[in-house]
Amino acid sequence: MKKIISAFALLVATTVFVSAQTDYNKGEFFVGFSHGQVDTGIDSGDSVNSFLRDRVGFNGFETSGVYNVNRYVGIKGDVSGVYNSTRFTFPVGAQSVTVDTKNSLYNFLGGLQIKDNASDGRVKPFAHALIGAGHGRTKVNNLTCTSTPTFDCGDVTDVSDTGLAGAFGGGIDVRINDRVDFRAIQVDYNPIKFENSTDHNLRFSIGFVIK
Repeated sequence: MKKIISAFALLVATTVFVSAQTDYNKGEFFVGFSHGQVDTGIDSGDSVNSFLRDRVGFNGFETSGVYNVNRYVGIKGDVSGVYNSTRFTFPVGAQSVTVDTKNSLYNFLGGLQIKDNASDGRVKPFAHALIGAGHGRTKVNNLTCTSTPTFDCGDVTDVSDTGLAGAFGGGIDVRINDRVDFRAIQVDYNPIKFENSTDHNLRFSIGFVIK
């Protein structure tokens, strides 16, 4: 009888140990601040400095949800929106045109996330590959011209476009407690293929992960 009890105790202990080793978070929800370096479509050169210079800063939000199919692989959905207001003044023939624009860029993406989701992990690097749709919109306000012999101010209207988008990158989460992690950094390459061109954007995010 003592041998049976000892064997049973050993089996229980082994089961608890294995369960602890395979214990992981089944899902997570991220919400945070997002900064986009959005491609202007103006190519000023081939160097790295030019690549970074040919972008405009947008600020906004990012949210995502992940269902982990096992300890290391999760199915991820991601939504982000960033915004920018810009005033342009440019010459048209012998006159000048000034216009205020309100710009927005959204991503609606899904894909896979690779991450060690062990419940007791403290520092958790992750990587993801996401694809979906990107939507850009520019609203035109306060359009003024010095004169109109060669340019009709009424010809400028709001524009929008939707195209195939992706986000390829990753970041680092740091455990705060059993329920919350701090996303210290996330960096993504965010290409969006619109009708006439492909925008090569960058996306940076920071925020909190709820488990």
